[in-house]
Amino acid sequence: MKYLLKSSLVTRLMMIILVISPISLVYANDADIKALKEALVKRIPQAANATIKATPIKGLYEVMAGSQVMYMTKDARYILEGDLYDMQSKKNITEEARGSIRLEALDKLGEKNMLVYSPKGKVNHTITIFTDIYCPYCRKLHNEMADYMNNGVKVRYIFVPFKGPKSVQTSVSVWCSDDKNKAMDLAKGGSEVEKKTCDNPISKHQALASELGIRGTPAIMLESGQLLPGYVASDKLLQQLNSTL
Repeated sequence: MKYLLKSSLVTRLMMIILVISPISLVYANDADIKALKEALVKRIPQAANATIKATPIKGLYEVMAGSQVMYMTKDARYILEGDLYDMQSKKNITEEARGSIRLEALDKLGEKNMLVYSPKGKVNHTITIFTDIYCPYCRKLHNEMADYMNNGVKVRYIFVPFKGPKSVQTSVSVWCSDDKNKAMDLAKGGSEVEKKTCDNPISKHQALASELGIRGTPAIMLESGQLLPGYVASDKLLQQLNSTL
């Protein structure tokens, strides 16, 4: 859905609205939400299953349709696309909504459909990494796996073989190996992995990445649903994770 205004302009407008609008409460009005649901179905039928929530701005509602977050008036006449900020708490309300969408999508995929590295002791944090076998920075990140294991961080991999058929085949072979983690270590280290095939979730991984708008690897998702695009050194990421304890 492409509507009105460039995102940068929308963001500035939303910030202005927040400055001049009361933000101490969330204005919840069940009748208005029901009215918006009905209006939304008429104007955008494909958004019939959208989730609608009140925002801190009276008369403006958050609408989550698929992986998209937007803001609408109760008659669905006016739509704003862009990030909504609470200037008092310094929070990006829209990013928090996106985070919940991402976490829901991960839950739907399920950990059984991910390649998981688990620390031997207590798990303090869990991160989910969208990776390509042949991505140089993905390999650099994988080389720091010991740092995560030694600090109680579970690492879950989702394969996004952007680099073509060879990447797809190797991803499938790793998944179908008797020891997935050992095969992953070999592949990430540049060694050839025995070609294998079996029922696998690689196509689901690719669909999930597309749904979430992931266009490059590595992409690191935190427990909050925050998405970090690109490589982050283990020491910096561990510091960020531990700051949330």
